[in-house]
Amino acid sequence: MGVRTDDGCELWASATGAGEPVVLCHGGPGLWDMFGDLDLPARLVRWDQRGSGRSQRRGPYSTARTAADLDAVREHFGLDRMVLLGHSWGAQLALRYALDHPDRVTALGYVSGVGLGWDWREAFSANFEARLGDGFARWEELRGRARDEAEERELAVLQWSVEFVDPTTATAFAERMATPWFGVNHECNAAIDAEDRRTWREDELVEACRGLEVPTLIVDGAHDVRPRTAVDSLERALPNATRVVLDTGHVPWLEAPEEFTAACTRYLLRG
Repeated sequence: MGVRTDDGCELWASATGAGEPVVLCHGGPGLWDMFGDLDLPARLVRWDQRGSGRSQRRGPYSTARTAADLDAVREHFGLDRMVLLGHSWGAQLALRYALDHPDRVTALGYVSGVGLGWDWREAFSANFEARLGDGFARWEELRGRARDEAEERELAVLQWSVEFVDPTTATAFAERMATPWFGVNHECNAAIDAEDRRTWREDELVEACRGLEVPTLIVDGAHDVRPRTAVDSLERALPNATRVVLDTGHVPWLEAPEEFTAACTRYLLRG
């Protein structure tokens, strides 16, 4: 099903299931919806962000533009209010939307986000290299040169394998994330990352979050290579937040589906 934005961009979107509407915001930026294995007792609305996956490859690329696209998805499906669940960069997008439109969000799921500051990146780089182990040299080689589509996918699978705890199953999980393969939009990723570095300021965001009354569930994977202390200031700032830590890496609904579903059902869904 196609969603047309106010500037004419065509977005892929899909709604399945019944019950309270939950709109999902995938990670990236520049990736696509990977919530195919997510099972919640709700009406799940999935979509590919602008320039990504099955959506039209065109800009402009910015957080504000992506948030406006998210609102177009909400309107397309006739939702006055919705549960908003975002993963990784999508958690940041969902938080930004909730801050701008709290009246349209019944509850916020903030899954594996990286908080409000930038101090996490150095520790992340060290943890990433350590967990990738023998594969780090190949990752560096691929990153450092032009790649064909098969090598693009190989690089992504290598990179995503660090998101899981058990090395015996990590590559299989990463392969699931890369199937189907739509190709990373590096232009989108670079544009929004550069914008975030200019504008995503912890002190301003803490102040804004103090006024956000929307019930918020923060879900962390205890073994995420991104240090979870990065989310502490967000938890402290939000007046109505619950934090759940699961024994997983960065993608908890794949490694601990029952526990993830239980947490989301308990804290996000009213039925």
